[in-house]
This record gives sequence, C-alpha cells and structure tokens, in this order.
Amino acid sequence: MVNKVIVLGGGSAGFMAAMALKTKLPALQVEVIRSKDIGIIGVGEGSTVGFSKFLHQYLRIGMTRFFEVAQPVWKLGLRFIWGPRPDFFYSFEPAVHTYSSGLPKVNGYYCQDDIEYSEKAAALMRHDRAFERKPEGTPAFHSAISYHFENEKFVKYLEGYAADLGVTIRDDTVVEVKQDENGIAGLVLASGRVVTADLYVDCSGFGSVLLSKTLQEPFVSYDSSLFCDRAVVGGWDRTDETIRPYTTCETMNSGWCWQIEHERRINRGYVYSSGFISDTDAEAEFRQKNPKVSSTRVVKFVSGRYERAWVKNVIAIGNSGGFVEPLEATALGVIGVYSSLLADLLMDCDRQVLASQVARFNRYHAHYWDSIRDFLAVHYRFNTRLRTPFWEHCLNETDLAGATPIVDYFRENGPSVLWDATGVVDTNDQFGLRGHYVMLVGQQVPYQRRHLPSQGEWDRWNEMRQKHRAAALRAMTVAETLEVIRSPGWRWVHP
Repeated sequence: MVNKVIVLGGGSAGFMAAMALKTKLPALQVEVIRSKDIGIIGVGEGSTVGFSKFLHQYLRIGMTRFFEVAQPVWKLGLRFIWGPRPDFFYSFEPAVHTYSSGLPKVNGYYCQDDIEYSEKAAALMRHDRAFERKPEGTPAFHSAISYHFENEKFVKYLEGYAADLGVTIRDDTVVEVKQDENGIAGLVLASGRVVTADLYVDCSGFGSVLLSKTLQEPFVSYDSSLFCDRAVVGGWDRTDETIRPYTTCETMNSGWCWQIEHERRINRGYVYSSGFISDTDAEAEFRQKNPKVSSTRVVKFVSGRYERAWVKNVIAIGNSGGFVEPLEATALGVIGVYSSLLADLLMDCDRQVLASQVARFNRYHAHYWDSIRDFLAVHYRFNTRLRTPFWEHCLNETDLAGATPIVDYFRENGPSVLWDATGVVDTNDQFGLRGHYVMLVGQQVPYQRRHLPSQGEWDRWNEMRQKHRAAALRAMTVAETLEVIRSPGWRWVHP
C-alpha cells in the first residue's frame, strides 16, 4: 500500500505532482526533496488550456492569490511567423475545423487564400486584445485561455500552495540512491539522513536521477523528426511595448525564435540545431533579430522520452520522463496530465497499485509523448518560409511518424471533419484534428478536393470576418484587464 510518496525535485513538476496527490489524497504523506544548489531553470514559460484546467478545475486554485504571487498574463494562443503567409494565429478556441452559421463547409475551406479574422480569438490576437469588453467595462473572461509565467514566480506560488496543503518540503541534496528488488530502497541525503517511501516520483529534470541514472531505463530519441537540440535564451525589461496575448513563434535560419510576454519583461529564445549552426553564429543571429537582449545563455536538450515512465516503485513526471522543444508550450500541460493521472490512479486502486495499472500507464505515456512529437513534426515538414540548409533538411527529411495518416487524408480531402472521432487521430493526441488542421491550413499545405464557394457563401464568410474584427477593436488589452482585476472591490468569478 502506498502510504508515503517522496517527490524528488522542487521545480514546477515536483510541486504540481505533490499538490495533485495531496489534493486528492489528503491522508497520503507527501514529501518534496529539493536542492537549492540546483535551482530553477528560470526562463519565461507558456502553457496550454489543459494546464489552466488542471490548475483551476482539478486543483481548484483560486485567482486572487494566484495572480498576486505568480503574476501571470493571459495567453489566447500562438502567432506563427511561419510558412508562406505573412503570419497566422493558432488559438485555443474552435477554428478551422468548425462550421459557421449559414455555411455548408467547415471554416478551413474558406481560409486557404486568406485566413485573417477567420475566428474571434484570432481577431483579438491580431489587435493585441485579450478579452471582449462587457457593457459595464469589465472583461468577458472565458475558459479558452492559458498563461505566460516567469518561472521563478510561478514556482514560488506552487511552493506556498503545496505547503498549505500539508506537503512536507525538505531542502537537501541526494548523494546516494539505494536500490533493492523493488526499485528504490532509500535516498541518502547530504545532511546524513536516509529517507524512504513506498513510491518515488522523479521530478529531477533532465538529470532523471531515479528513472534514468539509477534504474537505467532506455531512452527513445525523436531525432528523426525533431532536429533542434539547443536554445540561446535572453530577454529585456519591458518599456513601452504592448503586452501581447499570445506566444510568438518566428522562423529563423536554423530553427525558430519564441517571444513570451510578461508584464514587466519580454523573454526571447532561439531554438536551433547545432548540426546546422554554431552557438556563436546562433547568438549573433539572435541578437541581430533582438537588439534589446541583455545577457544570454545556451540551454542544451535532447528531444525524446523514456520507454517507460513507471518502473518498479518510481514514476517520472516532467523532463525526467520526456522532453520536446517548447514549440507548442506543452511542458506544463504534460506535467498536469501526469500528476492528475497518478493521483486519480492511486484513488481508484485505494493506494494498492497493480501491475496492470502500471502497464496501462506506460502505454499511455508512450502514446501521449509520441503524439506531441507527431504534431511538432507537421510544423517542420511544411514550413516553406525560408529555404536555408536547415529548412531544406526539414522539408525533405522530417519523419511525420504518427501524423502521416492525418496529413495523407488532408492532402486528398482538405480540412474535412467526417472522420474526426473515428480513428484518424490517436485518442491520446491532445491537439486532435483541430490542431493539425490549423497548422496545415495555416502553412497552406495544398490539397486535392477544393471547395469553390458561391458568391453567397463568400458574402456570409466576409460578413462574419468583419464582425470578428469589429468585436476585437472594442475589446480590452492585457494592460487594461490587469488594471481592472487590481482595482478596489474587484471579485473573481471564474468561468
């Protein structure tokens, strides 16, 4: 029976896992061991709608303290400076795969040449607006949002919340891992203590101290689909720049550059392939594009996952179990999924885990990570914006893997939703047909079965687009929304 859990690692993964366990299983002993010598990566971080649901629906986290300490700003989606269009938006609302009133085909069939204002959230992002404005002048909040964080502030919030739940937090460093036939037999700490548990959650980041270094679980590389392996990271203090309600993903010579928005800072990073550009040249290209950047540092990474996330009495959550580059900001969402799945599993089995449940968890782990790899591969295989050696390699060599059936179907039929729920997309794919279609239509990937709209259809389509534009122009900016929620007498009513 699992009576005590030790979580190794005090970053976002460690605290989110501990919070999920303690929220759903209050009687469970949960201890986080974190080493302040290791510290936090400390970059700007984006997230997804799934992560927001984990925070506010699964953990029931309220808004007041969350916004005071974590200080997030809202994210409605992503802006891609990608492919042949000037740019396009990927929002968290239904988009190209949905029907608009009065039209016989889904929106994607009307977007091949001009995607501008095709849906409300994209119109808001185009004009740097976050929320529609209610008649009384307050923001019309909704649930199709995520956040941008400064990682250190977010982890500070998580630490406080975890402590309030009753999680024990120990500042110490593991110097030795003891093993037996069941897996981990104990952790020897620098303080001289030896701590033991029934289950160990490895949130030790890229080091994967328990799963990889100790239990020697094999690693599955994604290098046939994802060629980037480094990022040069920097940023600057915000002056008069608008706080944009989206993450920017901009094509660069040997990869792409993110821009993550914070209230008082702008975070930028160039994700690149060391096989096509040196660190020195990547730094120079990054600074040429972003002359305001102050100090920088290079982060090295490998995209892939371990064959299993749960081995014996160890389960890995976060970078210790798998990692892909931050092109769709999946990291926090993955942590939320694994944390809630572990807590729900322990509840379901009354904390007596059986082999069949571990096996099912590991099958889910493989499919979930592979589906993210598949989706990111679509971004690289069809980005024709630059014809540099790196992008030529991506166009010719990117392995679409599990995305192949979706792409093949799209190339023949366009953004048809006939098979939306019948096996074209893996059920573990968090992006679904919707996400793939946004990227395929956004990058203007050609398809055979084109729809030729009537004049009446075009009139209806353009009327709807103009309504989206007009609504966006009346909407509130991020700065205006922050001012409202900080005003005296404001009370949160979460959707």
